[in-house]
Amino acid sequence: MVDPRITRTERATEEAVITLASTRPISQISVSELAEAAGVSRATFYNRYTTPLDVLTRVLRGDLQARRAKDEERRTTSTAPPSVALRLATRDIVDHVERYRGIYRHSQHDSADRGVYDALTEHFTDYGLAFMRTSGHAPPEGINHQIVAQFLAHGFTGALKAWLSDDSISRDELVEAVSAAAPAWWT
Repeated sequence: MVDPRITRTERATEEAVITLASTRPISQISVSELAEAAGVSRATFYNRYTTPLDVLTRVLRGDLQARRAKDEERRTTSTAPPSVALRLATRDIVDHVERYRGIYRHSQHDSADRGVYDALTEHFTDYGLAFMRTSGHAPPEGINHQIVAQFLAHGFTGALKAWLSDDSISRDELVEAVSAAAPAWWT
């Protein structure tokens, strides 16, 4: 059983990093500032994390993993065609990005915050590989799945960046564009 104090400390640190990173790039947030906002000491912070970016990417990855688990469950229990499943999975990711919109927007323009988008790309790569392995939908035989997954992951991350940079692009336009860009073998 996990000590409730540890859970409270982690939750307070995660909430504080989200609040702070929503106002400015994570690279501009110091450990001291984050620890103070979370109500923990620097020593307590360093017992669990290395940098504010480490905390933030853990939060983002945790949310993305929960959404991936939801999608995997939906795919195993649903009879929806792959094109519908792709739109639902895309909407889940758009929900995630909207939830952390300020963080993603700030990170977009600060090269020191690359880890935020790396977490997204890593998620999409893992998702793509799992999809190809378990769905029965994959590129033709002999095509390297890792390369395909990376290609798709960077494309999806790029689409999200474009959406975040242009307020005239609606959420539905993003979902439709990403769905239309999926390879034929995906759907």
